[in-house]
Amino acid sequence: MSLVTKSPVSQRSLAQQTQRSQAWVAAAFLLPAILLLGVFLLYPLLANFRLSFVEWNGLGNTARYVGLQNWNQLFRDAVFLRTVLNNLTLAALSILIQIPIALVLAFMLDKAGRRSSILKILYFLPLLMSSVAIGTIFRNLYDPNFGPINAAFTALHLNGLAQDWLGNPALALAAVIVVVCWQNIPFYMLLFLAGLSSMPPELREAATLDGASEGVIFRRITIPFLQGTLRTALVLSLIGSLRYFDLIYVMTGGGPSGSSEVMATYMYRTVFSGFNIGYGAAISSAMFVIVIVASALTLRSTRRFETEV
Repeated sequence: MSLVTKSPVSQRSLAQQTQRSQAWVAAAFLLPAILLLGVFLLYPLLANFRLSFVEWNGLGNTARYVGLQNWNQLFRDAVFLRTVLNNLTLAALSILIQIPIALVLAFMLDKAGRRSSILKILYFLPLLMSSVAIGTIFRNLYDPNFGPINAAFTALHLNGLAQDWLGNPALALAAVIVVVCWQNIPFYMLLFLAGLSSMPPELREAATLDGASEGVIFRRITIPFLQGTLRTALVLSLIGSLRYFDLIYVMTGGGPSGSSEVMATYMYRTVFSGFNIGYGAAISSAMFVIVIVASALTLRSTRRFETEV
């Protein structure tokens, strides 16, 4: 009996045919997703950039091409520059507050095991509520005359701590950041819990047998193991903070005196209150660029840190 062997040329041809067929199958499955992304993401982005070069009040066919006039005005706009600073402040404080607290909560809940099921549900409740409802609740809590926060300070004879939390330009943004962190900490807590669930129990058991304390295990084992999850949480927190809108709009509307104004609320007021579609498109386009650049820089810097660890 003779064995028939295929030549190297025929084997390469068969491999190429297989690769081509796999590529066509992959393209067929990816095409619907690509079309949806093109229609609902790419086209609106391009249309928004196009609007940033016109002057238009949104009524009728009255759009007038003005070139870079909106962009030149944007870079000289003191209000916009202040909104960028407020967004960066919101992003920095959100990262510094949300991620450490969420990490500690996730570590404690993971250590408690099944006994923490009720606590997990309670901690997750803020994430189930809509931002509009949360904004309305905390706006009433912060009320200087009838809010329970000032009432509690008064009952404790700490009248000096009672403030007009949302009406004071020096306190409005900080008061909003507290609510933003309270709402979003459960999300990052669940993210870290998911990461901890994939952590081999042998690592913690070996460290415990070697006499390591919980603090040492947390610093030397848990945090290095969650480097990838920490990077994801960092980027998500940054992106969410730079594009935040609903909660701030409900609580303060960007006031008082623009002290809590962010890019999204400024864009909304420009378009729907000032009827300046072109300038509002320039604001939203600039916000998109800022988010992309900040996210890319964050990913690049944290990737280097993860490699070193």
